[in-house]
Amino acid sequence: MAPAAGGSGGQQVRYCAAFPYLCLKFALITYSTVFWLLGAFVLAVGIYAEVERQKYKTLESAFLAPAIILILLGIVMFLVSFVGVLASLRDNLSLLQAFMYILGFCLLIELTGGIMALIFRNQTIDFLNNNIRRGIKNYYDDLDFKNIMDFVQEKFKCCGGEDYNDWSTNQYHDCSAPGPLACGVPYSCCITNKTAVINTMCGYKMLYLERLSAQEFIHVRGCTNAVLIWFMDNYTIMAGILLGILLPQFLECC
Repeated sequence: MAPAAGGSGGQQVRYCAAFPYLCLKFALITYSTVFWLLGAFVLAVGIYAEVERQKYKTLESAFLAPAIILILLGIVMFLVSFVGVLASLRDNLSLLQAFMYILGFCLLIELTGGIMALIFRNQTIDFLNNNIRRGIKNYYDDLDFKNIMDFVQEKFKCCGGEDYNDWSTNQYHDCSAPGPLACGVPYSCCITNKTAVINTMCGYKMLYLERLSAQEFIHVRGCTNAVLIWFMDNYTIMAGILLGILLPQFLECC
């Protein structure tokens, strides 16, 4: 009877030892599979967006093309997560180590980028404003940027990067330009009245006005500050999103 008891105890010990391993393996497979499918989805959306962008593309530059960003992000997510799925399913130590190092490297880049952006906050804001001004120059030639800028200006009730005067960098909105758009801002900058007839020319000649006068008709604050303020006002949501992205990577690396 003693050997039988010992055998039963040995099985129990082996089961207890295997349980954490099975939990870790299941968590790794789940995490990798979710991000693998998400990466495939992002890649598919990026390819579709790029195909559509090419149909209406009037600029040779890929500047601020969301489709290119989505494609690159999708490729990275798909390949890294695929390594994780394959390594966890086959219990391949070499692939697991490769997955751990790649994930750790990505996590290090994310943390470094975030910390650097916080330390050099003013430089980061200037960088964003300069790039938005570059995009504003090509506002009517780059459909991707136009759609994004209109959405941001309407959603966050803002105009331009630093402020509404950034629209003077566009050749059609410059005060010396001919045509009805001269010295004006796009309709997405306007303070809309839901009960009135829509006036798409509400931004007409707004760049001639001082800030206090213009704010009666358009949003005068810049979109960079508007988005940053929104992030700060919704810090719990942003913290939850960041935690959901970074914490699984940290746990998988450990």
